[in-house]
Formats: sequence, structure tokens, C-alpha cells
Amino acid sequence: MKYIIDKENRPVYLQLYKQIRNDIIAENYPYNTKLPSKRSLSEETGVSIITVEHAYALLCEEGYLESRERSGYVVIFRKTDGFAASEELPTAHTSHNASHTYPEFPLSLLSKTMRKVLTERSDLLLEKSPNCGCMELREAIRHYLARNRNIQVAMDQIVIGSGSEYLYGLIVELLGRHHTYAIEAPSYKKIEQVYKVAEINYDQLPLTQSGIDSKALAHTKADVLHTTPYRSYPSGVTATASKRHEYIRWAARNGRYIIEDDFESEFSVSNKPTETLFALSGRDNVIYLNTFSKTISPSLRIGYMVLPGHLVAEFHKKLGFYSCTVPTFMQYVLTELINSGNFERHINRVRRNKRKELLGQK
Repeated sequence: MKYIIDKENRPVYLQLYKQIRNDIIAENYPYNTKLPSKRSLSEETGVSIITVEHAYALLCEEGYLESRERSGYVVIFRKTDGFAASEELPTAHTSHNASHTYPEFPLSLLSKTMRKVLTERSDLLLEKSPNCGCMELREAIRHYLARNRNIQVAMDQIVIGSGSEYLYGLIVELLGRHHTYAIEAPSYKKIEQVYKVAEINYDQLPLTQSGIDSKALAHTKADVLHTTPYRSYPSGVTATASKRHEYIRWAARNGRYIIEDDFESEFSVSNKPTETLFALSGRDNVIYLNTFSKTISPSLRIGYMVLPGHLVAEFHKKLGFYSCTVPTFMQYVLTELINSGNFERHINRVRRNKRKELLGQK
């Protein structure tokens, strides 16, 4: 395979990763085939062996490749995975590391940012927030998602709300109560509680070590799948690359949606967090959610969702009258943290520390 690398466009290893990943998905490298050695790919592309190692490591982390002793890197992604039978390990055991603790966001930095907002935006703090959230915060999140999650959206697709449970409720009202929703089993307790209170039908789909059991997904009567592919709580299960593509194929039928809760994904040890279903899907039928509970503090009660483009008008028609539930002051504080780079610097510090800890355990 001939890969074209633009060395002026950094980072180079991500260019190589994306091209190899696309070849694997297109089955130019079928299941169980061996990829070129690091040295030969380095010579072919004109990049360093270290760059090739980084690209291969990321593909291994995302479940496209596996490093085998004396065999090199072998493709473990199969486009046809799923829907054939239930998997060998139909029960996901709760991981002792499923609930992680991370260094707290520096209180001194948070208080400094608050003082700056009080000084520089005092004329705006007593104004009512637009119903979907302040434009400045939604624009900051839009750029952050483009930089870090490969999610390219318009600002009007982003809705701010006070935590995930509130946003789950909005989604139910938006999509409607006539749908059957599928959730992971086990899953975050409040997901089931929201659907139970809303009096809607939901299926519980058992998790395996690679994600939702294929047979259960194939047989569910649900048309909305609520999943946490990066790391499901409390099991700690991360959906493999094959499984994420299986979810996308499941949602290809007209009228189906995926609710993707990307909780905790910022703290992936990889330099590039695992790809999102929102970015992978080309059908405009994934609703993406995340919060700042882990990255800053659960006391902030700030979350956001990204709507598929075709649902924006419907959202405003049905739910546009709802007032934003996050105080204007805290929205501007978060805007400043993101725009100043302090938010991402904190995340990168945590990632670096996690990588050091993992290396120290080996």
C-alpha cells in the first residue's frame, strides 16, 4: 500500500494511522493478515520507525491490530463481526478499575478563572442564558471537539445542560416515548432510572469483554441504542473497533438512533482518544453526550450533547422553550478554561501521569 504523508501537517503518525485504518476497514488488509514491518513501512513512507510504532500502537489500542511475538502486527478487525452468534464470554465482569480517580482540577486555577470572569464579563453575568446555552461556550466546545474528537459540527447542534440525566430526559422528549431503547447490562444506574421514570420500554443487552453481545443486539426490538463505548460503567468494558462498527451497522436501518455517552474518554492513555461513533457514522443518526464531571468537578453540573444536523430544527420546535439549566457565570468560566488552553493542559497532565504509572507497572 502506498501511503502519502504530508510532513508539514503534524502529527505525522495520525496521518499514517488514518490511512492504515481506512485500508483495514475497506478490507485491503483482511482479518488475520500481517501488516508490513515497521522498518519496511518506514522506508516506504519516509517517516521514522518511531512514527510507525506510534501509528501501530494506536491501531492496537483501538482494536484494529494485535502485536504478536515473532509475527509482527496482525489484523484482528473483521467487518462481518457480530449478528452471527453470541460471543464466547457473554458476561462482562465488573472491573476493579472501572471507577477511576484522577488528580483534581487545580482549585487555584479554577478560582483565578472565576475572578477573571467576574472582572471581564461582569456586564453579562446577570443576563439570562440562551436556551441552548451561551454561544461562547458552545463555540468553544465546537472547536474543542474538532481538535480532540474529530467531531465537525455547527454550533447550533450543541446543547448545554446540567448533567447527563437532564440531557437523557431531553433526548427522550426529542425522539419520543414510542421508541424502545436498548441499554447495556450492567450500565450506569441513572440511565435505567431515567427511562423507567419516563415510562418507556427498554431492553437490557448483556455486555461481553468486547462490548454488547452480538446476538442480543441482533434480536432486540429496540430502535434506539444507548451505549458508552469508551468505558462502560461499572463493568469497565471498552467496545473494540469491530464492535463499534457493528453498532454503526445496526443503526443503518431507517429510523434507528445511537445515543453515545463518551464519559471519561478524555483520560485515555493514548495521545489520541478512541474514535467516536459520532465521527465514524455517516448517517447523521448519532447523538453524542459528554460532561465535565470527571475532567473538572461533578459539582459543576455541566454537560452537553451534540445533535445530528437533521434533528436541530425538530429540537427547537419541540423543546426550544426549555431554559438552560446551567448558570451563565459557570458557562463563561468553562468557556475561559477551554479557550485559554488550561482545560486541555490539565487533561494532558493526567494522561502523561497515567502513562508513567502504566510504564512503572511493567
